[in-house]
Amino acid sequence: MKGLLQDCVSAQAERTPDAVAVVLRDQTLSYAELDQLSNQLARLLKSAGCQRGDRVAFAIPKSPTALVAMIGILKADCIHVPIDTSSPAARVAKILLSSDPRCILAVGSTSKLLNDLVALRPGVQLPGVGWMDNVSADGERVPGIFHHADLERCSAAPVTCQNSSTDIAHILYTSGSTGDPKGVVITHANVIHFVEWATRYFGMDSSDRVSGHPPLHFDLSGFDIFGTFSVGAQLHLVPPDMVPMPNEMADFIRDSQLTQWFSVPSVLNYMAKFDAVKFQDFPCLKRLLWCGEVFPTPALIYWMRRLPGVTFTNLYGPTETTIASSYYTVPNCPSDDNASIPIGTACDGEQLLVLDDKLQPAAGGAVGDLYIRGAGLSPGYWRDPEKTAQAFLPYGDGGDDRIYKTGDLARLGPDGLVYFMGRSDSQIKSRGHRIELGEVETALNTLEETKECAVVAMPTEGFEGTLICSAYVPRDTHATHASIRSKLSRLLPSYMLPARWMCLEQLPKNANGKIDRRQIRELFANQLASELPPSATAPYSRASSGAHR
Repeated sequence: MKGLLQDCVSAQAERTPDAVAVVLRDQTLSYAELDQLSNQLARLLKSAGCQRGDRVAFAIPKSPTALVAMIGILKADCIHVPIDTSSPAARVAKILLSSDPRCILAVGSTSKLLNDLVALRPGVQLPGVGWMDNVSADGERVPGIFHHADLERCSAAPVTCQNSSTDIAHILYTSGSTGDPKGVVITHANVIHFVEWATRYFGMDSSDRVSGHPPLHFDLSGFDIFGTFSVGAQLHLVPPDMVPMPNEMADFIRDSQLTQWFSVPSVLNYMAKFDAVKFQDFPCLKRLLWCGEVFPTPALIYWMRRLPGVTFTNLYGPTETTIASSYYTVPNCPSDDNASIPIGTACDGEQLLVLDDKLQPAAGGAVGDLYIRGAGLSPGYWRDPEKTAQAFLPYGDGGDDRIYKTGDLARLGPDGLVYFMGRSDSQIKSRGHRIELGEVETALNTLEETKECAVVAMPTEGFEGTLICSAYVPRDTHATHASIRSKLSRLLPSYMLPARWMCLEQLPKNANGKIDRRQIRELFANQLASELPPSATAPYSRASSGAHR
């Protein structure tokens, strides 16, 4: 796989035009159809004024149509900006303001989100909207620069691209500690480098049937999509409404005859807790991969005992280093529930560095800060040189060599493998999503219902992986955690909403007058340890424990 990401689709369309590329329930696209539809969209985008380097956002749920949008944007020499269609309009508005897209691609089911954006006060000035389906009446409230009928009239002949592999392919927005999402810039070359390594290492070929579990704004989806297309395999998109139904997920793996499953560990942990996997289950499955957070060893043992013929690989890497930077294939089923599973060794072209505060190797297996170096490093954050300079540091004896500070702590074991030892800041992983607690707290502080608040994280063995907990002092007696949560849901996506709430007369402070977060964590630990937690918190814990939709 060389050149540009979209080239793999055109190559497969020429080689095996009728082979199935994408499946979602009863919808399928062949490689020829995906290639031709994306050619038509590229032409339509260019005729609408899109030029090389322009951003094109797409607010389309995970579907074959969304993949046509993604490939078509790339063929138009543009940068695709995937929008989480479940996010509140206020957060999407920040992403649109930052990315400044030339246009937005949408479908009828997301017209409400666009209408909500227009209705914000102060209102959002939307760029032109390209409707990718026969839009509903609601969608017509947002004017379209083109419609589905225009797409059908465009030529499906191959499109000549001007981009090079060093050009930006997409911008992925992650949680930011200041309350504003950060746009991580990823190039064609970044993704291609990982895909070439991964397809080779895992032995992927055209006979594979690959899961498409993550949402398209999540960086892990890049491997599912372009790993599949580069070898001419089938991509089976996991329906968003199937998560987190453990038995239905097991049925999906079984019925789709998947050969590869890749997801965040919380999904696998949840399936284990509901005992959704039979012994010798999933006869077609060859490999199971996870990334994004720690996979509890007891759940890993559960899976490995039931699927002895499957290989299990832990991948590690933040969005800023493109999908994953290290790997560890577990050689045999652990015998101890407390065994540590390493994040392993660096992928080809990458390097993991465990350094002290002077950027020297941590001595003797000591815990240090984890940095990453190599081909996967993002150029930085979109239009934010200050944050880029803070996270991507010069390294070595000058030149262009850089390292990325992950914010994770790690140690180098005597076996030569790297072990994850936790976070060094306020960033957490919950249900595979990277979340800055500062962003949640900033949003809470903007609400008139709260006088004071603090957000902490608590580890759990449940589906969430980590619970987001908020202690708050209400401004008046009418403010309840239910009303606060309702207001907060207009600012943050569901996976960032606190799962536990605690109303206090005042927040505990330390000797310096700062909020004592250690004491707040102890209060929540006592609450979680209680067999009968306060009934007022229970419904909201359940409501926010579902997977991202």
